[in-house]
Amino acid sequence: MESVLIQGVELRLSPADVLACEWVGRPELLHQLRAAWMVLDASDYPLSPRLVGRPGVGKTTLAAAASNALGKPLYIVQATMDTRPEDLLVTPVITDGQRLRYVASPLVSAMIKGGVCVLDEGNRMSEKSWASLAPLLDRRRYVESIIAGIKIHAHRDFRFCATMNEDASTFDVPEYIHSRLQPQIQIDFPDRDEERAILQANLPFAKGPVLEYMAAFLQRAHAEDEPYSVRDGINIARYALKLAASTDSAAEERPEAPQHLRRATLQILGEEALPYLPGERPLSHNDDSDAQDDDLE
Repeated sequence: MESVLIQGVELRLSPADVLACEWVGRPELLHQLRAAWMVLDASDYPLSPRLVGRPGVGKTTLAAAASNALGKPLYIVQATMDTRPEDLLVTPVITDGQRLRYVASPLVSAMIKGGVCVLDEGNRMSEKSWASLAPLLDRRRYVESIIAGIKIHAHRDFRFCATMNEDASTFDVPEYIHSRLQPQIQIDFPDRDEERAILQANLPFAKGPVLEYMAAFLQRAHAEDEPYSVRDGINIARYALKLAASTDSAAEERPEAPQHLRRATLQILGEEALPYLPGERPLSHNDDSDAQDDDLE
């Protein structure tokens, strides 16, 4: 594990994440993120955007693709309501020899190495944890570790963004942090062609009928404002193909067998998703009648 010495304190760095991916979707979103990270002059500094959208629309993938395009190491921090300031900065560890060792978080490691840090699902994190990042997100660009007793300045090539889900299980971000997480890049559900391309990129072993079936399912769900994302479509198709391969001797010729796709949808999203499958009658939010589904057995 790589180490650095900062103000007389040795820090063990966290390894970078390896996430080989490309952005298959609206190219302007990738352009917006890369523009936010640009530095125009010696007196300029990069912005720290927030990527906002429903779960599964590709926020983390967008950030990873931008990092890969810039040739920077990627560090991902998964935020939760239990994330503490020391989890974001420096953590003390007792070694086997009863010595105290300091380990830099992925975020601090990105700061030191000049990489990209993605704070994933940042609006699940408490204000106390956000407060520890305030000086990093403006022109000061440093953090202070009370535990290690050091101030850590970000490398000039360090870049940061936070992803934020639009759902009921998140918290409001403090205004003084919100004003630092600019600009907002909104990521919506893709259109049908983009969605099919994303499915194809993630399922290169799937044949056309499966991709068309899942793209049609997702578009029908989007039209009714359902939360089902392309991530759900990928999981359904992947599981359906595995079901087919394990039960059907002709699976390679018939991977689109509807019973496998229907079974996979039921087990992954539940019965309420079945009406959006091609051939079914979608339920309207204003329709109080129950859909009559065929028996799967």
